[in-house]
Formats: sequence, structure tokens, C-alpha cells
Amino acid sequence: MSALTRNLSGGHETLRTYGRRVEIPMLGEVAVPPPDKVAYYAGLGVLAALQVIEWPLALVITAGHVLADQRMSGLVKGVGEALESA
Repeated sequence: MSALTRNLSGGHETLRTYGRRVEIPMLGEVAVPPPDKVAYYAGLGVLAALQVIEWPLALVITAGHVLADQRMSGLVKGVGEALESA
């Protein structure tokens, strides 16, 4: 498979990975991350709860990963619209 074909098919793979969706009030429909991502976010939460890292750092890391991983979903658009209306 060429690099171009791999890049073109990457979007479809991302959509399949985040195929499950949940309705969240004020954000709308949000894709549910796969179990390995949920474990990663939970690990950051545990580190913040045990004060190994500061909670603002855990939030920034989590937000960065969510935005990077779900760029194909409406989450980024929903957050942007929520911030504009606030």
C-alpha cells in the first residue's frame, strides 16, 4: 500500500475506531474512545488524584489527546461553539 493510499484510508479507520457515540447535554453527540484510550485517561486521573502530577497538567494533557484523537468528530466543533456562546 502506498503512502498516499494509507493516508487516504486513515480517516475511515479513525471513524471505525470511534464508531460508538453518546449524547452529552450541551456538547451533542460525542464519540466514545476505545478501551485503551479510556484506560489512558483513567491513568492520568489516578496520577492527578495521587498528586503525582498537578490536576491542571492532567486536564491539559487529556484535552490535547481528546482533541487530537477526535478531530474527525463533532467534539471540537461543539466545544468551539460552546466557548463562543459563553
